[in-house]
Amino acid sequence: MLSLPMSLLLSLTMILVGAKGFANGVEWLGRKLNLRQGAVGSILAAVGTALPETLVPLVAILTRANSSQGSDIGIGAILGAPFMLSTLGFLVTGLAVWMHRGRRSDFPQLRVETQVIARDLGFFLVCYSLALAASFSPGSLAKKGAALILVVIYFVYTYLCLTRGQTLGEAGICPPCLYFNPERAEPRTSLIIFQVLFFLGLILVGARLFVLGLSRLAEMLGVPPSILALIIAPIATELPEKCSSVIWVYQRKDTLALGNMTGAMVFQGSLIPALGMALTDWRLSPAGLFSALLALLMAFLVLGQIRKKGYLTVYPLLAGGIFYLLFILTTLRAI
Repeated sequence: MLSLPMSLLLSLTMILVGAKGFANGVEWLGRKLNLRQGAVGSILAAVGTALPETLVPLVAILTRANSSQGSDIGIGAILGAPFMLSTLGFLVTGLAVWMHRGRRSDFPQLRVETQVIARDLGFFLVCYSLALAASFSPGSLAKKGAALILVVIYFVYTYLCLTRGQTLGEAGICPPCLYFNPERAEPRTSLIIFQVLFFLGLILVGARLFVLGLSRLAEMLGVPPSILALIIAPIATELPEKCSSVIWVYQRKDTLALGNMTGAMVFQGSLIPALGMALTDWRLSPAGLFSALLALLMAFLVLGQIRKKGYLTVYPLLAGGIFYLLFILTTLRAI
């Protein structure tokens, strides 16, 4: 049996390698299907790379169905994902742009379809606000009603992603050679799908190993599982989005890079809280509520610049580091 450090290292390596191969495959899949940039970044890439952090609460809740610990970890992981995406995720993306500023004549602006990012953040603010409001409802009927509304809103969002904006071809985006078939300029669709599924499977196995390591770490440190799920679990399980976004920033595909984050935020702020309402009592801890409020504030900050100026710079993204540090200091003082 692997030691805890080796198990965590192995799981993180699998997630990182899986993210790189998945990002390459999903670009090719979007090109073959003639999908729009918003659909590729905000739906295909976002949902695919969001599966690890989706599995964490599912595994925690379903494998410990009769325990409050399972519910605590599950709810903590559900809330931790949007928080990490809107703070550390935005920070990493902003830093990646900053590091490559010498190659960008329009720095500090990002080359994004602002309507795509604004749409994503608008949907996230509505969905996540509804999810938080539902947590204050004393009855389960209101929570189930809110869960149903969130599911409907996400399907409306998906439709808009598929029908609005530029396609990859119109945007002049050409992915690098497919990793599983580098010698061909136009790989077969079947091979593209196989690569996407292969690396997605690698991500999922890595996530499963991380869940096991997280449980062992919680027991060793004696840390409350809800806090551990809020801070540690999302850092690792959000790595696919962060890594994919850094890769796309390097390739100057900013809409894909940031849309990967904002699309995952919509997914994690709508369908996953709806799942939490269906499987738990959906009562939020003070730390969980605080993290959710910070995520909403961060999304509002980024959306505010887009609405006010019509473009996005790295500076609101870099502010994510301040929000994350504020949460960590406040939470650690409360332990």
